[in-house]
Parts: sequence; C-alpha cells; structure tokens
Amino acid sequence: MTTDTDRAAILKLIEDIDLAHHDRDAARIVAPFAAGALIFDLAPPLAKSMEKAEVSAWLSTWEGPVERRSRDLAVTVEGDLAFVTGFLHTRSTTKEGGHDAAWWCRATICLRRIDSRWRIVHQHTSVPFYMDGTFLAATDLEPPP
Repeated sequence: MTTDTDRAAILKLIEDIDLAHHDRDAARIVAPFAAGALIFDLAPPLAKSMEKAEVSAWLSTWEGPVERRSRDLAVTVEGDLAFVTGFLHTRSTTKEGGHDAAWWCRATICLRRIDSRWRIVHQHTSVPFYMDGTFLAATDLEPPP
C-alpha cells in the first residue's frame, strides 16, 4: 500500500467507529482494536482494554443515537505503524434525566498493520481541566477554527 492509501484506510476506520457510535453498535466500535490494545480513556480506570461489554454498558446510558464526529485529524504513517491526532466531538441525551450532553476531547490513536489490516493498538483521549483550583473538566472548550 502507498502512504496515501494507508491514510485513507485509517481515516475510514475512524469514520466507521464514529458511525458505529451513531448506530449504538458496540461490536463495530471495538472491532478495529487489536487484542490487548491499551486504552487511556476519559472514564476510569487510568488504563484499560477495549471491551465490548463495557462499551455496550456505556451506550445503554444514552437515549437515541450517540453522535460522534472527528475533526482536524492528522495521520502519520511509517511502515506498519501509524498515529493519528485530532479532536472528537460526542453528543447524546442521557437516559437518566434526559440531559443533552456534548463535549470535545483530544485524541491520539496509535495503529499497527496486523495481517495486512490497520488495528488500533493504543488510544488516548483526554479533556483538559481548569487549573483554577476547581479541577472541573473543561467540557465547554472547542477546537480552534
């Protein structure tokens, strides 16, 4: 594959994960992750693996589709390794209380070509927090235009 083809395949993989969120399809969300992928996610614990049961449980806390979209993704490919940096926006309505929830987070996704297919081997998402003593998550921030 060429680097351009690799980049397109990786962006398609991330787009498919975004669509799987909308469809509330936990199996499709976890499918691109390699066995043993290390996940540094917004929710505790500090490190975990990508598990279908956990994703299903999280999806069940939302009413209707979970909208997730990616923005400003930069893809770097070197041989059988690649990484992506950018922003993810998530929005849905909570089942409990019917609250509209929306937030941007930063993401770094590391991939390895395994058996001729790109697989996510590490994903790190984070939300900055205010350093004013409140330590509140800064979910009101948006990426620069």
